[in-house]
Amino acid sequence: MPELRVIREPREMRFHAEDLRRDGRRIVLVPTMGYLHPGHLSLLQAGRSRGDVLVLSIFVNPIQFGPKEDLARYPRNLQGDLAMARGASVDVAFVPDERAMYPTTPLTRVVVSGLTEGMCGARRPGHFEGVATVVTKLFNLVQPHVAVFGEKDFQQLAVIRKMTRDLDLGVEIVGSPIVREHDGLAMSSRNAYLEPDERLQAVSLSRGLAVAEKRFNGGERGAAPLLAAVTDELAASPLARLDYAELRDAETLEAVERVERPAVLGVAAFLGKTRLIDNRVLSPQ
Repeated sequence: MPELRVIREPREMRFHAEDLRRDGRRIVLVPTMGYLHPGHLSLLQAGRSRGDVLVLSIFVNPIQFGPKEDLARYPRNLQGDLAMARGASVDVAFVPDERAMYPTTPLTRVVVSGLTEGMCGARRPGHFEGVATVVTKLFNLVQPHVAVFGEKDFQQLAVIRKMTRDLDLGVEIVGSPIVREHDGLAMSSRNAYLEPDERLQAVSLSRGLAVAEKRFNGGERGAAPLLAAVTDELAASPLARLDYAELRDAETLEAVERVERPAVLGVAAFLGKTRLIDNRVLSPQ
């Protein structure tokens, strides 16, 4: 198995990427904030088959966290992450710290309007500016031909696709399906925050989406009954507090009253202090 190359400095990452491209190598990037789990491994597996050099980035990006969010306590385990990267045949782990990525206060932001106005964007002001900015930086440093993102963060994936097209960044964006626990809970690094009783009730997100999908498959197309399936399930779980449940066009992320073309049914809820998200894409035949 080839030795994993660990790069900490952006300058070194850029020079290495330039060498790889000069040699005709096809670079695939999987950007993460670390604390890897099987969902991340599925992204790496998807990336492994799409190029010659697989790059995993691990960076907890401070500019996508709000002042009252969980930046300080976000779970971290770099040595464990690097061990998993070796097992997944990652070629390069790019693991910069905050000083390396932001040596001075960043005054530049990448803003993708429209797509960021609902769902998580409405509840986390500035979040997607931080995401779009750091992803642009990573694309400039790693110079990937392909980048793989999880579909659990559906709005993030839509934002990155639009940004990449609008700015002609020349990166193929690949979405990878949600990976779930045995009971249906979407895998997330933040699941580590959950107390045992919160973990039991966290499955109400995926259960509500499953009920909505069943109604959709039975012919229901109206937003109100589909959303009610989600909110009713969460209401039956006393530890779950709804943040939002929304039905939006899968491409434009505009709110829809009926599913006439592919739409995303997205939900966010708090279990204690932990905010979880999940979604289902509903596609009429």
